[in-house]
Amino acid sequence: MYKHDVIVVGAGGAGLRAAIAAHEEGADVALVSKLHPVRSHTGAAEGGINAALHPEDSWELHAYDTMKGSDYLGDAPAIDTFAKQAPDEVIQLEHWGMPFSREEDGTVSQRPFGGLSHPRTTYAGAETGHHLLHTMYEQVVKRGIEVYDEWYVSRLAVTDHDRPEDRECYGAVGYDIKTGEIDGFYASDGVILATGGNGQAFDHTTNAIANTGDGQALAYRAGAPMEDMEFVQFHPTTLPSTGVLISEGVRGEGGILYNGDEERFMFEYGYANNEGELASRDVVSRAELTEVNEGRGIDDEYVHLDMRHLGEERIIDRLENILHLAEDFEGTDGLDDPMPVKPGQHYQMGGIEVDENGKTCIDGLYAAGECACVSMHGSNRLGGNALPELLVFGSRAGQHAAGGDLEESDIPTGPSAQSEDGDVDTPVEPGSVGDSSDPVVADGGAVASPEELLEEAIRKEQERVETMLERDGVNHAEVREKVQKTMTENVNVFREESNIKEALKVIREAREQYQHVGVADKSRTYNTDLIHTIETRNVIDNAEAIALGALAREEFRGAHWRAEYQERRDDEWIKHTMLSWNDGTPNLYYKPVILEGHEQTYEPKERSY
Repeated sequence: MYKHDVIVVGAGGAGLRAAIAAHEEGADVALVSKLHPVRSHTGAAEGGINAALHPEDSWELHAYDTMKGSDYLGDAPAIDTFAKQAPDEVIQLEHWGMPFSREEDGTVSQRPFGGLSHPRTTYAGAETGHHLLHTMYEQVVKRGIEVYDEWYVSRLAVTDHDRPEDRECYGAVGYDIKTGEIDGFYASDGVILATGGNGQAFDHTTNAIANTGDGQALAYRAGAPMEDMEFVQFHPTTLPSTGVLISEGVRGEGGILYNGDEERFMFEYGYANNEGELASRDVVSRAELTEVNEGRGIDDEYVHLDMRHLGEERIIDRLENILHLAEDFEGTDGLDDPMPVKPGQHYQMGGIEVDENGKTCIDGLYAAGECACVSMHGSNRLGGNALPELLVFGSRAGQHAAGGDLEESDIPTGPSAQSEDGDVDTPVEPGSVGDSSDPVVADGGAVASPEELLEEAIRKEQERVETMLERDGVNHAEVREKVQKTMTENVNVFREESNIKEALKVIREAREQYQHVGVADKSRTYNTDLIHTIETRNVIDNAEAIALGALAREEFRGAHWRAEYQERRDDEWIKHTMLSWNDGTPNLYYKPVILEGHEQTYEPKERSY
């Protein structure tokens, strides 16, 4: 058993920032990650980091743009906190050595991004996330923070009280990929989940193969509710063959979208007739797919993104890696030809319900980054807002978990915040291998010490893994593929009730199959077959949560488009969709959106660009 004050699970942008903040509070902190930190998916973020740095800009404008982008489903206290703290985080990064692109006078460059009223996106070429990871990892090494890389956390040690808000988290159980050892990480002050997105619930995604929604599923099964999971962002410019991301920076620099008739189409859509290609991502994705569906696409699949007119010098200076991606994956030279692009799953706006300090309803359990939902993105995230979210709320979670002095949040969390029951006619079967829920209690139901709780969690996970290794059963790839295909076909940009119900039917079948899953590779070291098998359980839980939320929300808002409901219904749906595990039979309920912030109140308006 490894003992620390604070355990951070995941070592991407949010995890690194949380660890640094906890260390600065004097905590003995450790990072536990299934990947080496600089291989985390944050490194794939190309575009930039939004912050109001110019004198003519302001945090209030940034907050308003973020709320408008959220389609008025973001919580104002979280949005205000984010916009006010983002400039300090960017300046801190610069002081740590982040190699931002700069203007001739030496100031940090900022460019336009979709949905912004001012050019406030700082960047480092088109490799911003890569440089961000290396800059913060240097700080982790400098501070001597313990890093357990290639340890895959697969269970939380949480007390087994009936009410989730009465539960406490004392640590996590991990599988050492290098040796096959299963051991525990005891946290005297708190566990912070920073495990990133869940894009592997879809088969066309910009997300890395490791983005299987591990943190979301772990917290969900332990009793922390999921919030607004129906809101999935589909990035409008991904490469058709792979899902590899083409940065919004291309459009920020002036890139143009053309259909198969070589027509520039974005200004033909009324909701984007001012900003065109720089409308928000949900707007551009729907416009592209409309062009394809109405027969104006290319090969009935994609449209073209053209940056040739920017000139070789500007492209090489600011977008060089985009040339490499287009050439390597599509065989296209972006200096001579337009690039093929289509929407692909990119980002999960929803996640583990947390407050402004990253705290869940379970004492001692925190979350930050894409796996969490402090609800600053609401129903749609603006490009350039993900990386500063990692910094702002990663820092706050680390500080709070380590006992730092932060004001208590205005945002209620947990089932106690429930405002009304929901009703979704899609019964589901409890689902896992070996058990239906993750919280543990000492043998015989006796009151256990925190260390005993963790030992019991270790024992349960050892039994679960041994069962999978010994069983000659269904291959995980068959189960995962079934889920990914139905999500891409039925819960994509355009959604219909019958399709969502079909997806839920397939997901239930996949969950039943997963009860009989086995691992073909019986080895104990570097067993990726075992890791992928464990991850598939999390993929199923995330996919089901997305589909249940999509079926329940009977309106068109942000990234959630419903064929049957072609309008935003503020009188009924300015509320968050909440989902609790409920021993494997999800319970859906709602809580109100908070539109009154720390210093300003937001009035819902029609959203157009």
